[in-house]
Amino acid sequence: MSINHLLYTYGYGAVFVLVALESLGIPVPGETILISAGTYAGVTHKLSVWVIFTVAAAAAIIGDNIGFWIGVKGGYRLARRYGHYVRFDEKKMKIGRYIFDRQGGKVVFFGRFVSVLRAYAAFLSGTNRMSWRKFLVYNAAGGIVWAALWSFASYYAGNAIHKASKPVDFGFAIAAVFAVVVSILVVRAQAGRLEAKAEAAYPGPLADGAETDKGADASGRLSADD
Repeated sequence: MSINHLLYTYGYGAVFVLVALESLGIPVPGETILISAGTYAGVTHKLSVWVIFTVAAAAAIIGDNIGFWIGVKGGYRLARRYGHYVRFDEKKMKIGRYIFDRQGGKVVFFGRFVSVLRAYAAFLSGTNRMSWRKFLVYNAAGGIVWAALWSFASYYAGNAIHKASKPVDFGFAIAAVFAVVVSILVVRAQAGRLEAKAEAAYPGPLADGAETDKGADASGRLSADD
């Protein structure tokens, strides 16, 4: 079943479910359907970009909070036993630990914009025993900004295509689409660099997250939390 079919058939419901599931830690195309929904709204005006934004932000916050509590209750033991079913492997755990140890709660906000962390930052926050109140603040801010960015950027790109009636207009439409695509590629490119840094910082198997000192970097020195 394609993204377009889900979007055309279920509309806002498909956006909510896929974004929430991705935020929870299940590898489904949540960001992809958000961008597709925004573009569809811009081209057809059959969906409201404001509703898309609201639904996506709510789904991101709710999904992340569920992921957080799964991390609190199950943590790395759950990830090691069942993580391969949702493509949550040792590399992704190391990426999360690497960023979390160095920036603390900020990983919740910025993780929303990095594809490899979007699905797992909340889980890692719970696993590393982050304060829920602090998590909620960063989580809500990240979810709202992320949903606004992709909803409105893709909407205006789609709207530009819809209105393109002259070569000049069409050129601006192509430029808008190109800007959205480049933004996505730049964000996703960070994942490879993060993976290499995380592997260098934590060679070998990770210890149980609940038993690891929070805020300690690879050399054993405490990193400053936010």
